[in-house]
Amino acid sequence: MGLFTGVFKRAVCNMKKTIKNICKNKSAYHNYTVVESFEAGIELLGTEVKSLRLSRTNLKDSWCSIAKGQLFLNRMHVSHYKQGNIFNHDPLRTRRLLAHKHEIMRLYGVVKQQGYSLVPLSIYLKGSLFKIQVGLCKGKKIYDKRRALLEKSTKRDIQRAFKESRM
Repeated sequence: MGLFTGVFKRAVCNMKKTIKNICKNKSAYHNYTVVESFEAGIELLGTEVKSLRLSRTNLKDSWCSIAKGQLFLNRMHVSHYKQGNIFNHDPLRTRRLLAHKHEIMRLYGVVKQQGYSLVPLSIYLKGSLFKIQVGLCKGKKIYDKRRALLEKSTKRDIQRAFKESRM
């Protein structure tokens, strides 16, 4: 009896999920205001998994769409795996995202009625599974982008001045 409880405790300890960031979409934060974000799984091929583990991906021009009650990720670039030979995939293929049906239907209603966009924000490895963070976003106007850059530069100047005054 003591043997089995020890095995169970070790299994529970090994189930703790570590998170490793693979790729982040910095331009999404510049072009959009993120209202809400959620996590979804991603359906990948074998060579895509190997390329993602090497962080050979780009989310810059990608977006999410809803078709036939399913969530899809469009134009995410995953580079070819060098040892993949003929089994390599199309780098820009459309990939299906794995989310709950009620969540997809709620997002579909918001996107169609209120004019929001679904934008992938980051890809990360959670345990042994690849997850993608999708944001429900509203597009920024040019003056909003300028204001955000101005605030960012003033914060940076304040930090520099504070750091110099401490020395």
